[in-house]
Amino acid sequence: MHSTQPDSSKPLPTSGSAAPTPNRPLNRQDYKTLSLAALGGALEFYDFIIFVFFATTIGALFFPPSMPDWLRLFQTFGIFAAGYVVRPLGGMVMAHFGDLLGRKKMFNLSIVLMAVPTLMIGLLPTYASVGLAAPLLLLLFRVLQGAAVGGEVPGAWVFVSEHVPARRIGYACGTLTAGLTFGILLGSLMATGIHSVFTPEQVRSYGWRIPFLLGGVFGLGAMYLRRWLHETPVFTELQQRKALAAELPLKAVLRGHRRSVVLSMLLTWMLSAAIVVVILMTPALLQKVYGFDAPAALRANTLATLCLAFGCIAAGLLADRFGARRVLLGGALLLGVCTWVFYTTLHARPDLLLPLYAVLGLSVGVVGVVPGVMVRAFPAAVRFSGISFSYNLSYAIFGGLTPIMVTLMLKNYPLAPAWYVMALCALGVVIALVMKEPADEA
Repeated sequence: MHSTQPDSSKPLPTSGSAAPTPNRPLNRQDYKTLSLAALGGALEFYDFIIFVFFATTIGALFFPPSMPDWLRLFQTFGIFAAGYVVRPLGGMVMAHFGDLLGRKKMFNLSIVLMAVPTLMIGLLPTYASVGLAAPLLLLLFRVLQGAAVGGEVPGAWVFVSEHVPARRIGYACGTLTAGLTFGILLGSLMATGIHSVFTPEQVRSYGWRIPFLLGGVFGLGAMYLRRWLHETPVFTELQQRKALAAELPLKAVLRGHRRSVVLSMLLTWMLSAAIVVVILMTPALLQKVYGFDAPAALRANTLATLCLAFGCIAAGLLADRFGARRVLLGGALLLGVCTWVFYTTLHARPDLLLPLYAVLGLSVGVVGVVPGVMVRAFPAAVRFSGISFSYNLSYAIFGGLTPIMVTLMLKNYPLAPAWYVMALCALGVVIALVMKEPADEA
């Protein structure tokens, strides 16, 4: 591994501690970097998920009217899923150049790749105007969105972690993860607002385009703001010392850091299970299984998502103070307990929906500790590639299979969502018990 790490006589910091004072407090530039990164991440995640909130309308407009409703919706969600399928490929390509050419270049490229396709989706002609070209163009832009988000998330974690002092990596990654969560919340609020202001006919005519047009414009605005960001001190030092990877970064990752890859993929499975089941699937489950109406389910979900964002920041702060291992252990146990209480109590006490869902959302915030662990798991020269490969591949596999597995289990086990999340919490506990605390956290 001589090609991926500098000479041992000149140890390279594994985080943002490349600064002369690694234990310094956060300064104004650090907060500026965190703010711009979180803002861009929120807008990019909004662009990526807004599609799903208008899936029914898009399906009606971009496929033949003679097509059965179930097939039209299936194909629409297939286009949505294409964004997830391409994430590993897009993430690896961007990570490859991020490890060789610089974090900032790829950080800026990812938001362009997201903003422009989002804007174009809002301008696309429908099937009635251009026929089969409409769904094909929609698929093309969705693929570009998937490639962008595949590079944005791991790239953003690496970027902020290499700017801040080592002892604030948890807070930096937790704050950025909270920004991504706000993107989901923003998409939900936008969809609710559009359907409240416009009639169904207006939404179908032009209202559905507004969220995409705004997302594209705001994304380009965030790209302009990111020009004020600087390359990370860690990558700059790697360049100066000629310690960049001398071979394909992914090859170095798979040969010399398999343990870190496995750790990161398992932690991403836990992260994806908690977010997909508790935040994305539960609103529908509240309506179908527990009998809540849609407005009540969406209000509760909005509160839970907001609590999740604050939970991510809290988890990062606690990891900096007590170590990621302890926070992961305690947080996984807490999430398991809150999950069981939530899904087993609602039938008897539906009046407790809001407080129970809020507490559950807050406990999901334990996922905020995951990116900090992954950042420290790989050396700087191949960090972007290691995180991108592990995170995107795991999310594509487990994030995609989770809804299918939980739905199939629901046929025989009404508490399937609880059992699934609790099983992944148990995995988190095992990982916390066997993982080693990074040296700079000790």
